[in-house]
Amino acid sequence: MNAPHITLYYAPQTRATGTRILLEELGAPYDLHVLDIHADHFADTDFRKINPLRKVPTLKSDNTIITEQVAIALFLGDRFPDAGLAPAFDDPDRGTYLRWMVYYAACFEPALIDKSTGHDPGPASSSVYGTLEEMLSTLEQAMTPGPFILGDRMTVADILWGVALHWTMMFDLVPENPVFRDFAQRIMSRPLAMKVQAMDETLAAEQAAARGQ
Repeated sequence: MNAPHITLYYAPQTRATGTRILLEELGAPYDLHVLDIHADHFADTDFRKINPLRKVPTLKSDNTIITEQVAIALFLGDRFPDAGLAPAFDDPDRGTYLRWMVYYAACFEPALIDKSTGHDPGPASSSVYGTLEEMLSTLEQAMTPGPFILGDRMTVADILWGVALHWTMMFDLVPENPVFRDFAQRIMSRPLAMKVQAMDETLAAEQAAARGQ
């Protein structure tokens, strides 16, 4: 199977950082289309034609546009199977892998958005994630004993969660307990993750300078 031509629509130090780390870990060739989401002209950019919500990451694979961070991660893991970061369709671990990929979008992000905005999700019985405490406790159990969600086997899910925990603990949205701290460090200290973080710092500084900040 020929490798697709991939373009990642990207802004530094955003959710797209995790997608770029994933592409690097997969050894996938890609082009980077860098956007300054803080620039005044961003609202009028042609990027709206690619993704009407103007959200990053957005991925173009040949002629297919893929949005939503989890969808992109699932697509890439399956599209580059030789990297071994996604259980195959007949792998017994596939169900557990999918569970924790979707848990990120279905429970983790809604809970943290509610927390950051002060929104009351209502009774736990009608909330998509129960309570924040229940959601985090469930996640902590999934990461114990580790070192990865599937035990000794690292997958796309670990990259997704490692990057997410790194940022959310930095902004005090998630408590920095030993399990979460160690999990995030395990991913973010990998050589390719450190490479992307360094490039992000340079890109962010260049964009700020261009805006006169």
